[in-house]
Amino acid sequence: MSGKQVTSWLILAILTAAFIIFIANSHWVEASLRFLFPQEEAVVLPRASLLEFFWQHVQLVAVSSGITIMIGIPLGIWVTRTSGRDFLPLVTDLTSFGQTFPPVAVLALVVPVLGFGFQPTVAALVLYGLLPVVRNTITGLKAVPWHYLDAARGMGMSRLEALFAIEIPLAAPVIMAGIRISVIVNIGTATIGAIIGAGGLGSPIIAGLIQDNLAFIIEGAVPAAILAILVDQFLANIERLFAYPAQA
Repeated sequence: MSGKQVTSWLILAILTAAFIIFIANSHWVEASLRFLFPQEEAVVLPRASLLEFFWQHVQLVAVSSGITIMIGIPLGIWVTRTSGRDFLPLVTDLTSFGQTFPPVAVLALVVPVLGFGFQPTVAALVLYGLLPVVRNTITGLKAVPWHYLDAARGMGMSRLEALFAIEIPLAAPVIMAGIRISVIVNIGTATIGAIIGAGGLGSPIIAGLIQDNLAFIIEGAVPAAILAILVDQFLANIERLFAYPAQA
Protein backbone atom coordinates (compact mmCIF):
# COMPACT_ATOMS: atom_id res chain seq x y z
CA MET A 1 0.00 0.00 0.00
CA SER A 2 1.44 3.35 -1.06
CA GLY A 3 1.80 6.38 1.16
CA LYS A 4 -0.99 8.10 -0.76
CA GLN A 5 -3.35 5.22 -0.04
CA VAL A 6 -2.44 5.23 3.66
CA THR A 7 -3.17 8.96 3.81
CA SER A 8 -6.52 8.40 2.09
CA TRP A 9 -7.49 5.75 4.64
CA LEU A 10 -6.41 7.98 7.52
CA ILE A 11 -8.39 10.99 6.30
CA LEU A 12 -11.45 8.77 5.77
CA ALA A 13 -11.16 7.36 9.30
CA ILE A 14 -10.91 10.85 10.83
CA LEU A 15 -13.88 12.17 8.85
CA THR A 16 -15.98 9.11 9.70
CA ALA A 17 -15.18 9.41 13.41
CA ALA A 18 -16.01 13.12 13.39
CA PHE A 19 -19.32 12.46 11.62
CA ILE A 20 -20.37 9.74 14.09
CA ILE A 21 -19.36 11.85 17.10
CA PHE A 22 -21.44 14.74 15.79
CA ILE A 23 -24.64 12.76 15.13
CA ALA A 24 -24.24 10.94 18.45
CA ASN A 25 -24.48 14.28 20.28
CA SER A 26 -28.17 15.18 20.05
CA HIS A 27 -27.55 18.64 21.54
CA TRP A 28 -25.14 19.53 18.73
CA VAL A 29 -27.59 18.28 16.12
CA GLU A 30 -30.51 20.22 17.59
CA ALA A 31 -28.44 23.39 18.05
CA SER A 32 -27.26 23.27 14.43
CA LEU A 33 -30.77 22.80 13.07
CA ARG A 34 -32.17 25.44 15.43
CA PHE A 35 -29.59 27.91 14.09
CA LEU A 36 -30.59 27.12 10.49
CA PHE A 37 -34.34 27.01 11.08
CA PRO A 38 -35.23 29.30 14.00
CA GLN A 39 -38.78 29.63 12.72
CA GLU A 40 -39.57 25.93 13.23
CA GLU A 41 -41.18 24.90 16.50
CA ALA A 42 -39.46 21.50 16.41
CA VAL A 43 -36.20 20.91 14.53
CA VAL A 44 -35.51 17.25 15.35
CA LEU A 45 -37.94 14.36 15.08
CA PRO A 46 -38.73 13.33 18.68
CA ARG A 47 -39.48 9.72 17.78
CA ALA A 48 -35.80 8.70 18.11
CA SER A 49 -32.33 10.20 18.12
CA LEU A 50 -30.45 10.85 14.90
CA LEU A 51 -27.93 8.18 15.87
CA GLU A 52 -30.75 5.60 16.15
CA PHE A 53 -32.10 6.57 12.74
CA PHE A 54 -28.56 6.36 11.35
CA TRP A 55 -27.98 2.89 12.81
CA GLN A 56 -31.29 1.62 11.40
CA HIS A 57 -30.27 2.96 8.00
CA VAL A 58 -26.85 1.29 8.17
CA GLN A 59 -28.51 -2.03 9.04
CA LEU A 60 -30.88 -1.78 6.07
CA VAL A 61 -28.03 -1.02 3.67
CA ALA A 62 -25.61 -3.58 5.13
CA VAL A 63 -28.08 -6.48 5.06
CA SER A 64 -29.52 -5.70 1.63
CA SER A 65 -26.10 -5.09 0.09
CA GLY A 66 -24.71 -8.27 1.63
CA ILE A 67 -27.56 -10.33 0.16
CA THR A 68 -27.18 -8.56 -3.18
CA ILE A 69 -23.48 -9.43 -3.32
CA MET A 70 -24.07 -13.05 -2.28
CA ILE A 71 -26.66 -13.45 -5.05
CA GLY A 72 -25.22 -11.17 -7.73
CA ILE A 73 -21.62 -12.38 -7.95
CA PRO A 74 -22.40 -16.15 -8.11
CA LEU A 75 -25.18 -15.40 -10.61
CA GLY A 76 -22.80 -13.40 -12.78
CA ILE A 77 -20.20 -16.16 -12.60
CA TRP A 78 -22.75 -18.86 -13.45
CA VAL A 79 -24.01 -17.21 -16.65
CA THR A 80 -20.42 -16.90 -17.92
CA ARG A 81 -19.89 -20.67 -17.51
CA THR A 82 -20.94 -23.26 -20.08
CA SER A 83 -23.78 -24.53 -17.87
CA GLY A 84 -25.40 -21.10 -17.53
CA ARG A 85 -24.46 -19.32 -20.72
CA ASP A 86 -27.88 -19.96 -22.29
CA PHE A 87 -29.49 -18.08 -19.40
CA LEU A 88 -27.37 -14.94 -19.84
CA PRO A 89 -30.02 -12.94 -21.78
CA LEU A 90 -32.71 -13.93 -19.26
CA VAL A 91 -30.62 -12.97 -16.22
CA THR A 92 -29.62 -9.66 -17.82
CA ASP A 93 -33.25 -8.83 -18.65
CA LEU A 94 -34.51 -9.74 -15.17
CA THR A 95 -31.89 -7.73 -13.32
CA SER A 96 -32.44 -4.78 -15.67
CA PHE A 97 -36.16 -4.98 -14.98
CA GLY A 98 -35.47 -4.97 -11.24
CA GLN A 99 -33.46 -1.76 -11.62
CA THR A 100 -36.17 0.00 -13.62
CA PHE A 101 -39.06 -1.18 -11.44
CA PRO A 102 -39.80 1.58 -8.86
CA PRO A 103 -38.79 0.53 -5.31
CA VAL A 104 -42.07 1.90 -3.94
CA ALA A 105 -43.94 -0.42 -6.29
CA VAL A 106 -41.82 -3.35 -5.05
CA LEU A 107 -42.78 -2.44 -1.49
CA ALA A 108 -46.45 -2.44 -2.44
CA LEU A 109 -46.06 -5.96 -3.86
CA VAL A 110 -44.05 -7.50 -1.02
CA VAL A 111 -45.84 -5.93 1.97
CA PRO A 112 -48.84 -8.32 1.68
CA VAL A 113 -46.38 -11.24 1.81
CA LEU A 114 -43.69 -10.04 4.22
CA GLY A 115 -45.61 -7.45 6.21
CA PHE A 116 -44.33 -4.04 7.23
CA GLY A 117 -40.88 -3.00 8.37
CA PHE A 118 -37.40 -4.35 7.78
CA GLN A 119 -37.92 -7.43 5.59
CA PRO A 120 -39.91 -5.94 2.69
CA THR A 121 -37.54 -2.98 2.55
CA VAL A 122 -34.54 -5.30 2.30
CA ALA A 123 -36.32 -7.29 -0.45
CA ALA A 124 -36.90 -4.10 -2.46
CA LEU A 125 -33.29 -2.96 -2.01
CA VAL A 126 -31.91 -6.35 -3.07
CA LEU A 127 -33.99 -6.35 -6.23
CA TYR A 128 -33.00 -2.76 -6.98
CA GLY A 129 -29.27 -3.31 -6.36
CA LEU A 130 -28.69 -6.52 -8.32
CA LEU A 131 -28.11 -5.06 -11.79
CA PRO A 132 -24.71 -3.35 -11.29
CA VAL A 133 -23.30 -6.32 -9.37
CA VAL A 134 -24.42 -8.93 -11.91
CA ARG A 135 -23.54 -6.83 -14.96
CA ASN A 136 -20.07 -5.87 -13.71
CA THR A 137 -19.32 -9.46 -12.71
CA ILE A 138 -20.20 -10.60 -16.22
CA THR A 139 -18.25 -7.76 -17.83
CA GLY A 140 -15.19 -8.32 -15.67
CA LEU A 141 -15.04 -12.06 -16.30
CA LYS A 142 -15.58 -11.65 -20.04
CA ALA A 143 -12.72 -9.13 -20.17
CA VAL A 144 -10.14 -11.62 -18.86
CA PRO A 145 -7.64 -12.20 -21.72
CA TRP A 146 -8.16 -15.61 -23.29
CA HIS A 147 -4.43 -16.41 -23.37
CA TYR A 148 -4.34 -16.27 -19.56
CA LEU A 149 -6.92 -19.05 -19.46
CA ASP A 150 -5.03 -21.02 -22.11
CA ALA A 151 -1.90 -20.75 -19.99
CA ALA A 152 -3.85 -21.91 -16.93
CA ARG A 153 -5.14 -24.95 -18.79
CA GLY A 154 -1.63 -25.63 -20.06
CA MET A 155 -0.46 -25.70 -16.43
CA GLY A 156 -3.07 -28.34 -15.65
CA MET A 157 -5.55 -26.12 -13.82
CA SER A 158 -9.18 -27.18 -13.75
CA ARG A 159 -11.86 -24.65 -14.74
CA LEU A 160 -12.70 -24.06 -11.10
CA GLU A 161 -9.06 -23.50 -10.18
CA ALA A 162 -8.63 -21.09 -13.09
CA LEU A 163 -11.76 -19.22 -11.99
CA PHE A 164 -10.44 -18.52 -8.49
CA ALA A 165 -6.75 -18.16 -9.37
CA ILE A 166 -7.00 -16.22 -12.64
CA GLU A 167 -10.44 -14.91 -13.58
CA ILE A 168 -11.79 -13.52 -10.31
CA PRO A 169 -8.53 -11.73 -9.32
CA LEU A 170 -8.32 -10.07 -12.76
CA ALA A 171 -12.02 -9.20 -12.78
CA ALA A 172 -12.01 -7.95 -9.17
CA PRO A 173 -11.63 -4.21 -9.97
CA VAL A 174 -14.63 -4.27 -12.30
CA ILE A 175 -16.68 -6.35 -9.85
CA MET A 176 -15.81 -3.96 -7.02
CA ALA A 177 -16.97 -1.02 -9.16
CA GLY A 178 -20.36 -2.72 -9.53
CA ILE A 179 -20.60 -3.36 -5.80
CA ARG A 180 -19.72 0.27 -5.15
CA ILE A 181 -22.52 1.51 -7.42
CA SER A 182 -25.02 -0.90 -5.88
CA VAL A 183 -24.24 0.08 -2.28
CA ILE A 184 -24.39 3.81 -2.97
CA VAL A 185 -27.73 3.41 -4.77
CA ASN A 186 -29.03 1.43 -1.78
CA ILE A 187 -28.04 4.15 0.69
CA GLY A 188 -30.26 6.63 -1.11
CA THR A 189 -33.07 4.20 -1.88
CA ALA A 190 -33.23 2.87 1.71
CA THR A 191 -34.96 6.07 2.77
CA ILE A 192 -38.19 4.71 1.28
CA GLY A 193 -38.25 2.07 4.03
CA ALA A 194 -39.64 4.68 6.42
CA ILE A 195 -42.91 4.58 4.46
CA ILE A 196 -43.62 1.08 5.77
CA GLY A 197 -42.08 1.44 9.22
CA ALA A 198 -38.51 0.25 8.59
CA GLY A 199 -37.06 3.38 10.18
CA GLY A 200 -33.75 4.76 9.04
CA LEU A 201 -32.88 8.24 7.86
CA GLY A 202 -36.01 8.30 5.74
CA SER A 203 -38.13 8.70 8.90
CA PRO A 204 -37.36 12.39 9.48
CA ILE A 205 -37.51 13.01 5.73
CA ILE A 206 -41.03 11.55 5.43
CA ALA A 207 -42.14 13.33 8.62
CA GLY A 208 -40.78 16.59 7.26
CA LEU A 209 -42.65 16.20 4.01
CA ILE A 210 -45.89 15.42 5.83
CA GLN A 211 -45.55 18.25 8.37
CA ASP A 212 -43.95 20.73 5.93
CA ASN A 213 -40.93 20.94 8.24
CA LEU A 214 -37.69 21.55 6.35
CA ALA A 215 -35.60 20.97 9.48
CA PHE A 216 -36.83 17.36 9.69
CA ILE A 217 -36.01 16.83 6.01
CA ILE A 218 -32.47 18.17 6.49
CA GLU A 219 -32.07 16.03 9.61
CA GLY A 220 -32.48 12.90 7.48
CA ALA A 221 -31.20 13.99 4.08
CA VAL A 222 -27.83 15.47 5.04
CA PRO A 223 -26.62 12.47 7.11
CA ALA A 224 -27.77 10.14 4.30
CA ALA A 225 -25.75 12.16 1.79
CA ILE A 226 -22.68 12.24 4.04
CA LEU A 227 -22.99 8.49 4.65
CA ALA A 228 -23.09 7.91 0.88
CA ILE A 229 -19.95 10.02 0.38
CA LEU A 230 -18.03 8.24 3.16
CA VAL A 231 -19.04 4.77 1.99
CA ASP A 232 -18.24 5.68 -1.60
CA GLN A 233 -14.74 6.73 -0.57
CA PHE A 234 -14.33 3.59 1.55
CA LEU A 235 -15.28 1.34 -1.37
CA ALA A 236 -13.12 3.40 -3.74
CA ASN A 237 -10.13 2.76 -1.47
CA ILE A 238 -10.87 -0.96 -1.51
CA GLU A 239 -11.28 -0.83 -5.28
CA ARG A 240 -7.79 0.66 -5.58
CA LEU A 241 -6.38 -2.27 -3.60
CA PHE A 242 -7.71 -4.61 -6.31
CA ALA A 243 -6.28 -2.48 -9.12
CA TYR A 244 -3.52 -3.84 -11.27
CA PRO A 245 -0.03 -2.83 -10.13
CA ALA A 246 0.27 -0.42 -13.03
CA GLN A 247 -2.90 1.34 -11.93
CA ALA A 248 -2.32 1.35 -8.15
